[in-house]
Amino acid sequence: MTLPAGLTQRPLTLADAAAVAAIMAAEELRDTGEAGIEEADLVADWQRPSFDITDRTVGVLDGDRLVAYAELAGQDRAAAAVDPAHHGRGIGTHLAGWLQERARAAGSGVVGMPVPQGSPGDRLLEALGFRVRWTSWVLALPAGKVIEPQPMPDGYRLREATGADHRAAWTVIEDAFLEWSVRERQPFADFAAQVLGRPGFAPWNLRVAVGPDGEVVGAVVVFLAGELGYVDKVAVHRDRRGLGLARALLADAFAQARAHGATRSELSTDSRTGALGLYERVGMEVTSVWLNRAIDVAG
Repeated sequence: MTLPAGLTQRPLTLADAAAVAAIMAAEELRDTGEAGIEEADLVADWQRPSFDITDRTVGVLDGDRLVAYAELAGQDRAAAAVDPAHHGRGIGTHLAGWLQERARAAGSGVVGMPVPQGSPGDRLLEALGFRVRWTSWVLALPAGKVIEPQPMPDGYRLREATGADHRAAWTVIEDAFLEWSVRERQPFADFAAQVLGRPGFAPWNLRVAVGPDGEVVGAVVVFLAGELGYVDKVAVHRDRRGLGLARALLADAFAQARAHGATRSELSTDSRTGALGLYERVGMEVTSVWLNRAIDVAG
């Protein structure tokens, strides 16, 4: 795991978020034709109370310019990117090794990361012995396409979340995601940092479905990135499914994004959720396919 000659490395800080976002965007643009990452996404993730940015990140520099990065974002969840202008120098191989060492030190038996299917990163990880854990899809609502509002069941309504709803929204989202995601429950403080504390957060970014008794039974998180409305999370309580609430939340989120300046809308899902068909039925189209590649690291 030797760093290529002429390069140095150091832990990252929040001040590096813009440079890292630019590297990630350059790779995404080259691999998929579009870039969806924003500096605010990184700041929101890195400011989580549970995340030690000094211990869990590394930046690779050529002189004083950041040209690559990697982070162990969770127990077995990682991300990395290399400026396309610096591909072929062995940086990606170095970062893959660094991530395996950090995951092993953190007590994880496996570490994985998403890469666009067929991209240089995908081919590199496959050559290094990383297997496919699951497939993810980015879907977009075509320009001019509108998801017709879903009628709400009697007594149910959609609205902005208030401060009193925040913990209930977190609970609904975590309960739903933990049905298929093998991980520890995310602390509320981390949810608050990623959503409520995300730079530029506005109340309309967190919407809830409320039942006849006033209970929060569904939630959706939607952000605006330039002219892109991105649905980050959507969830409905298990015992309220089949009522059309997920589709109602989705249509509402896209409408809210349009009302705030979005000209197109996007989200992602993966093969663990079984939700791909739902999004295709409302008119969304797959724009890119990603693979989560992982490798065992137990010592």
